[in-house]
Amino acid sequence: METVFTRDTKVREIVIQVPRSDELFKQHKIDFCCGGNRPIHEALTEKGLHEETFLNELQSLFDQASEMKSLDSNDWTKESYSSIMDHVIHRHHGYLAEELPDLSFYVTKIYRVHGNTHPELGELHRLFHTLKMELEQHMVKEEQQIFPAIRQYDMNPGQQQRDIALSRIHELESEHEEAGSLLKQIRNVTSDFTLPSGACTTYKMTFKRLEELESDMFQHVHLENNILFPRLQEEAV
Repeated sequence: METVFTRDTKVREIVIQVPRSDELFKQHKIDFCCGGNRPIHEALTEKGLHEETFLNELQSLFDQASEMKSLDSNDWTKESYSSIMDHVIHRHHGYLAEELPDLSFYVTKIYRVHGNTHPELGELHRLFHTLKMELEQHMVKEEQQIFPAIRQYDMNPGQQQRDIALSRIHELESEHEEAGSLLKQIRNVTSDFTLPSGACTTYKMTFKRLEELESDMFQHVHLENNILFPRLQEEAV
């Protein structure tokens, strides 16, 4: 079991290294931004929290993130349609459903706090929330319309279900391109997620999670554009 922190690791380092640890810190009212420059054991003592229990919770969050990453290394070209779609829904849609609202809070926070000295954060705020809206609508469309049609075809191959799925593939691919364009613009406006001098912990964490969002989207779109959709199109020939 890999561990990236100890009881002496500073709070601000943990919140950057351990995905979603910010939620745990917020739950227990532990300051991970301005007050994050101290060992985690000091913060836990101040709040009267049981150190071993809390560190185990942090380790669990880290292990869960590591496990999800390992799933992305599967050879999906050998999996069924349903297996691929289940993975997309549970791994990638599940991630987005949790991460987009969380990131919205932090993108807005750094814009509100640092926007006067870093005006590019206003454009980041606009781009991110455009992406958020489009991805949320895209996921609903996939889960309620496209994937059910492909799943029906997977269980009981038939021309009608295949035609329904095929009729919407170009629409989904176009939406993937738009999401990719927005991600590229986000990378450009942040100068490849380059942090300004003296960036606070929240600023660092927000940029790190935006870059992780980009990486997850690349894996997500790869599964659909390069594996799921082409297979369906080839079988229609």
